[in-house]
Amino acid sequence: MEYLRAAAAALIAVVFAASSVSKLRDFRGFARSVPALVPMPAGWVTPVSVAVVAAELASAVLVLVTAVAGFVLASALLLAFTVAIAASLRRGRRAPCRCFGAAETPIGPRHLARNGLLICFAVLGALAPEHGLPVAGAAVAFAAGAVVAVLVVAMDDIAVVFARSS
Repeated sequence: MEYLRAAAAALIAVVFAASSVSKLRDFRGFARSVPALVPMPAGWVTPVSVAVVAAELASAVLVLVTAVAGFVLASALLLAFTVAIAASLRRGRRAPCRCFGAAETPIGPRHLARNGLLICFAVLGALAPEHGLPVAGAAVAFAAGAVVAVLVVAMDDIAVVFARSS
């Protein structure tokens, strides 16, 4: 289970770091996309957008420093994102997913599945015991989590490639 915690920490840290950095690179674009996903008064858009980016950055750091706090914050964020996506889909709105940058891919069921998988890893990471790992084992587990994170971040691009080839 210790290896699972190391892999989950890498997964959550890389996913949230990539997400927050991509939002910061085009903060105005991200902020414009927020009310399309979650309707809100215009005065709330910037504060909510800032809060999302700050919470994602905090989760990426916390999961590496104080794992349980980072995993709990990540779980809460992912749950909020999942509820927002589900509500938007239920309203028939398929706003672009600006999860990892300027992509215009509309949200869909795969985003719910992705978030569900990430929630599972965050919860398992929080519940896994924290013991010292051999350096080599920790490095392998961390690398495995980072590889999965890269696939999660590239999920929409990968889906487009497979959709075009079929």
